[in-house]
Amino acid sequence: MKQKIITVALFGAIALPFAAYAETPMELLIVTPTRMPQSLDKTIPDTTVLNEQDIQKSGAPDVPTLLRSLAGVEVVQTGGLGKVSSTFMRGTNSDHVLVLLDGVRINSATTGTTALEHIMLDSIERIEVVRGNVSSLYGSEAIGGVIQLFTKLGHGAPAFNASAGLGSHGTQRLAAGFSGEVNDNSFSVNVGKVKTDGVSAINTSIATTNPDKDGYDNTTFNAQVKHAFNDYHQLSASLFSTRGDSQYDTVYDATFHPTATTDRNNTKAALEKLSLTSDDQLNAMWHSKLNWARGTDDSKDYLNDVEDFRFKTVNNQLAWQNELQLANMQRINLAVEHLVQSVASDPPPFTKTKRSVNSLLGGYVGEYGAQQVQFNLRQDRYSDFGTANTGLLGYGLSFADSWRATASISNAFKAPTFDDMYSPLVLGFVGNPNLRPERSQNKEVGLHYAANGQRVDAVYFDNRISDLIASNAAFTTVVNINQAQINGQELSYFGEFGDTHLKANATWQNPRDTATGQVLLRRAKQFANLAVTQHIGAWEAGGEWQYSGARQDGDINTFAPVTLPSYQVFNLNARYRVDKDISVSARIDNLFNRDYMLVHGYNTLGRTLFVGLNYQQ
Repeated sequence: MKQKIITVALFGAIALPFAAYAETPMELLIVTPTRMPQSLDKTIPDTTVLNEQDIQKSGAPDVPTLLRSLAGVEVVQTGGLGKVSSTFMRGTNSDHVLVLLDGVRINSATTGTTALEHIMLDSIERIEVVRGNVSSLYGSEAIGGVIQLFTKLGHGAPAFNASAGLGSHGTQRLAAGFSGEVNDNSFSVNVGKVKTDGVSAINTSIATTNPDKDGYDNTTFNAQVKHAFNDYHQLSASLFSTRGDSQYDTVYDATFHPTATTDRNNTKAALEKLSLTSDDQLNAMWHSKLNWARGTDDSKDYLNDVEDFRFKTVNNQLAWQNELQLANMQRINLAVEHLVQSVASDPPPFTKTKRSVNSLLGGYVGEYGAQQVQFNLRQDRYSDFGTANTGLLGYGLSFADSWRATASISNAFKAPTFDDMYSPLVLGFVGNPNLRPERSQNKEVGLHYAANGQRVDAVYFDNRISDLIASNAAFTTVVNINQAQINGQELSYFGEFGDTHLKANATWQNPRDTATGQVLLRRAKQFANLAVTQHIGAWEAGGEWQYSGARQDGDINTFAPVTLPSYQVFNLNARYRVDKDISVSARIDNLFNRDYMLVHGYNTLGRTLFVGLNYQQ
C-alpha cells in the first residue's frame, strides 16, 4: 500500500502542463498504429516509440530489459540474460502479444510466442509499441498489442561504428557496423557478439537441479540494401539472423533422475528474417508496397551435448499494401496477405505440419479539423479452423490547444497453435483439432496532453477475452473453456527540465479469471517505472527505479499456488563523451543487490556492472 501511495504522489507531482521537451518528438512519423505513416500526436491507439537515442541512453543489453521500462508491459525471465522470456502486455497472456521485425512474423507457431530474449539491441534502430487490440491491422495474437522492432538502415554519409564492453559474471560484448548512402543506394551491415557466464538459473535452495552457472552466447548479423531507381520506385532487401546458445536448469525428481545435479541442458535457438520489398509511388494518390518475407524460429534442445528435441517454424509471407490519398488528411489502406506456416519437430512429428492464411484488410484514417477518425476491418481465412473477422473504430478530439481525448472499440483473436491443435499423443496428452480461436473485445478511453514537446498520456482500458484455451479436467487435451477480464489504467509522462530529463509511468490493472476471480499468473496489479537523466558538460548520468507489486505463480516443485512478493530495483547508468566520436559508458543494475523472483524458483541477477567503449562516426 505504501508503494502505491508513493507512486500516486509521484505522478500527481509531475503530470502537470509544465513547458518541457519530450524524448520522442511529436512530429515523428510512425507506422504501427495504422500501417500508414502518421505523426505520434495524431495516433488513436495508445503508442510508445523508442528511437535510437532512447535505446543508446538506456544502456540496456537486450529487448526484454528495455521493454520493462514501458507502461503496461511486464517481462519475466527464467534466470537472466538469454533465458526464456514471457511478455505480458496489459495483463494479457504472453501469446497475446504480436512481435514483428520490420513487419515480419518471426514467432513460433508451436508456442505462439516470439523469443525476444535472443534479440540484442545492437541491430535495432527503433521500437514501436502499440497497446490494445489491433488484430484488425495484423491478424492473430494482437490481443494485448503489437511490438514492432525496426533494424538499422543506412542514413547519410558512409560511417563506421563499433562498441566493446565487459561486465559482471564474465559478460563480454562486441559490436560493429558500417552504413550510409552512396548516390541512389543505401546500405547497413551490423554484427554483434554477446557472451556471459551467468548464474544458476534455478535457485538450488528451492529445487533440486544442477547448481552450475548457466551461461549464454549470442551472435547477431543484420544487413540491408536499398536502391532508388528514381523518386518514385525503390527496391530493398534485408537479412537478419540471431543465434543464441542458452544453458538452463530443469527440475528433476531425484528418484527417477539420479544425475539431476550433473545433467547439462542447453538450447540453441535461431531467429531469422529475409525480406524483399518493392516500394512504389504509382501516381499522386496511390502508393504501393509489395513485400515477400520469410521469418524463422528454429530451436534445438540438448541434454549432455546430445540433441534431445527440435521445433522449427517457418513463416512465409506475401503482402501487397496500397495507400490511397483521397483528399487532404484522408487516406485509405487496402491490403491483401498470404501466410503459410510450416512446422517441424523431432521427436515426434505433429499430426499436421502446415496451414495457410489468406487475409484482406481495409483501413481509413481521416482528420476533420480538431477531430481524428480511424476505422479498420480485417478478415483472416485459416485453412484449418476457418474465418476470423476483426475491426476497430477509433475517435480523437483535440481541444484547449494542447489537449486531446481518444476513444476506441475493437476486437481481436488468437489462432490456436500447432501445439494446441496438432500435438501428437505424448504421456496421455494430445492436441485438439476442433479448437476455436480465442476472442477479445476491448474498449478504451484516453486523455493526452502535448505542448512544447512535453507529453502526458492517461488511458483506461477494459479487455474481455473469451474461449481461452486451457487443459480439460482430465489433463488429456485442451479445450476452449476459460474467460478473462482485464481492466485498468496507464499513466505516462515524458519531459525535460533544462538539462534534466524525466520519464515515468505507472500501471494499475486487474487481470483476472472471470469464473474464479483469481489474478492471472505472473501479472502484478500495479507496477511503475521512473527514470531521471542529468546532462553535465560531457557527462550524462541517470538513475532508474522499477517497482512491481505482488504476483501469483505456481510452485516450481508442486505447482501449488504461491505469491511472489513485491520488489523494487534501482539501476544507474552514465556516459562520458571523450570527443565527438568516442564515448565511455557504464551501467549498474540492481544497485542495492535486491533478492527477488520473476518466476518462482528461478534466480534473478544480483548487482551487476557493465562498462563499455563506443565509437560512432
